[in-house]
Amino acid sequence: MLPEDVLDTPAPAHRSPFSRGLQRETKRAAVLSCAAKLFNTKGARSTTLADVASRLGLTKTSLYYYVATKEDLIYQCYDANMRQANAQLDSAEEAHSAPIECLIAFLESQIATTLRSLDGEGDFYAAPLEIASLKDEHRIALEEQYRGLLRRLIDLLNRGIETGQIRRCNPVITMRAMVGALDWSFYWLYEMPREEARAVIAVLRDLFTHGLLSSPEQHMTLDAAGALALTPDDEAFNREAQNRLKQQAFLKAGTRCFNQKGFSGTSLDEIAEQLQVSKGAFYYHFANKEALLTQCYDYTLDQLERVVAGIEQLEAAPAAKLHTACRQIFALQNSDQGPLVHFNSITALPPAVRQRLLARLAAVHTTLETYVKRAIADGQFRDIPAAIVVQLLTGALNAAMDLETWQPIEAVEQSAGDYFSVFFCGLAPPRPSQ
Repeated sequence: MLPEDVLDTPAPAHRSPFSRGLQRETKRAAVLSCAAKLFNTKGARSTTLADVASRLGLTKTSLYYYVATKEDLIYQCYDANMRQANAQLDSAEEAHSAPIECLIAFLESQIATTLRSLDGEGDFYAAPLEIASLKDEHRIALEEQYRGLLRRLIDLLNRGIETGQIRRCNPVITMRAMVGALDWSFYWLYEMPREEARAVIAVLRDLFTHGLLSSPEQHMTLDAAGALALTPDDEAFNREAQNRLKQQAFLKAGTRCFNQKGFSGTSLDEIAEQLQVSKGAFYYHFANKEALLTQCYDYTLDQLERVVAGIEQLEAAPAAKLHTACRQIFALQNSDQGPLVHFNSITALPPAVRQRLLARLAAVHTTLETYVKRAIADGQFRDIPAAIVVQLLTGALNAAMDLETWQPIEAVEQSAGDYFSVFFCGLAPPRPSQ
């Protein structure tokens, strides 16, 4: 069972079970939950109305009673996610007067909702990963809802800083890192053993309250070590090649489109238009859209492996290596070499290709987990489950590519340090004894 103090969306007011309105609302919620589960695994644009109807044992005609079109279904699912998140924040604010407790309770409730859905005890909610693929009317409405939620969370951080309950930090960057950390939780919580997944709520509270570091003085040491290796070496990221620059341009443009619109929502015409080339130029480098997506993943994994290989050569403590790796990847996301591809579109690829790519990603995660475990053994980090820490860090690293839409990045080094400070130092001010 989940802890009793973990917040969930309040139950609707009791109404007559014979109410036709309530019955329709219940059935509509079932449709959105089923669609959300498919969206989270297949992608919104890759899921058909026939897929949803089949899972529910309905005909497509019956489904049209609840949604008008595929576009309408995606919008309703994303809208349900936003409403759920705002309702959970309402509940957190009602239950906690201290901003830090309110923020942590809200994040816990997000994890709790996912766990309940995976355990068959609650509805699924679609991660709004393909908002950019929607019509302007729907996209603008959802983006405004998301901005409104982020503004509420940032206001809470500011109030906590003003009252001394939260240490001084950059509230916009810190909040983006915390929310970004949960962006992929629907995926890795599903993959994680159930008992380990149930520990995530407690780990999240501990990590974002107190941070990884066993003492705050160590942060200055991490900053010094990270600054030495933050700027990517030109040779390390030179993909062999003047003759590959055009192909890399396709990979970067393709990555941006896949990240924003998913596989099915990405148009080769749009990519060609962005680069001001013909579709023929695309087919000179790639056989089809699937080949482009595959190479986008390989390009991303090449970059991640190069970072890890470079960090391995550093004469530094394990805590400094993890810190430096995070800052290097952040720098990549916000450089001409980025962005790195989000892994939500990987289900569009054949199973054998997926397995190969995921094996490469797992090797990167294993190295990062090793840094956490060694830092714990050396007394640099507090004893926090390494696998969960790395999954949360990975979510934040994926979200780093969107940071500039919230706050201009004037100095990558400073922004990278601000972004990961919540992981290493937490939100709580250092204790007086320290």
